[in-house]
Amino acid sequence: MNRRHFLFLSAAALLAGGRLRAAESQQTIRLWPGVPPGGGGPDGPVRLSARGALSHIAQPELTVWRPAAPRGHGVLIAAGGGYRRIEMAKEAWPAARWLTMRGYTAYVLTYRLPGEGRQAGGLAPLQDAQRALRLIRQREAKVSLLGFSAGGHLSGMAACRADFASYPPIDGVDDTPPRADGAALIYPVISLEPPYTHTATHRLLAGPHAAEEVDRAWSVQTWVSGRTPPCFLVQAEDDNVSDPHNTLIMAAACRLPSASGSGHPVSLRQRRSRFCAGPGRYAQRRVARALRSVARGALASRESTCPKLVRFKRKTGHK
Repeated sequence: MNRRHFLFLSAAALLAGGRLRAAESQQTIRLWPGVPPGGGGPDGPVRLSARGALSHIAQPELTVWRPAAPRGHGVLIAAGGGYRRIEMAKEAWPAARWLTMRGYTAYVLTYRLPGEGRQAGGLAPLQDAQRALRLIRQREAKVSLLGFSAGGHLSGMAACRADFASYPPIDGVDDTPPRADGAALIYPVISLEPPYTHTATHRLLAGPHAAEEVDRAWSVQTWVSGRTPPCFLVQAEDDNVSDPHNTLIMAAACRLPSASGSGHPVSLRQRRSRFCAGPGRYAQRRVARALRSVARGALASRESTCPKLVRFKRKTGHK
């Protein structure tokens, strides 16, 4: 079992514990009043694979998981899948259920996939994320981003590029700034620069033989600044899909004086984590604590862009 699967199983064990029951209701909100920017794309219904991954996205939307007693904090969730699919069952839905159990309103994003014939190309997912942030901003007092893998790349770009107009204004919703109060990037794809050009994310966004400036423009760390919200980073060290160096690159970018606002470097907290090989009680507590930090927006109160990095290590027993 690699550590990425370990994270999945730990989260699943948390949700299957039976002690908590979600009291959420669901609602679907279309992101765009008509045809999304640029047009194009597939026709017909969305496709859901046997393992719970979405593709063939004709109409991007938000699925709102609303708790019984909302506390005014919305979390926009973007699952991964290499921008070829959206891993709802593995990532987005478990996270949404966990959040609603604790009073947070989860907004699960079904975003357009750039390989499905969109005229907007690689900008289509970012357009959807920015539009979603604006819609959520009109409903919630606080907004956080939670992204996994390629969804972590999308969330990172949305967090760092709030000032970028990815599409022309359509209606009054677009008067709202697409800003987040915090971002949690879970084993994210960050850099599309060499040597990290082997991913589906790079092929679909930058292209297989992109120029250096294109690779840089699609790399999240390029856009980290003093206006970037606080970031919470989680990485499995044996991840063979999203190179762990991605998370370290993002952490280093957040520590630069230019990102801190005050000009002072920000310390990165690293603690040795005790983990067993399976999703036991200790692992469940650590995953729960990480998710609570995201949900509460604890880092959002800090003035600087300070990353908190949780590194998962597989052990044969507690130490």
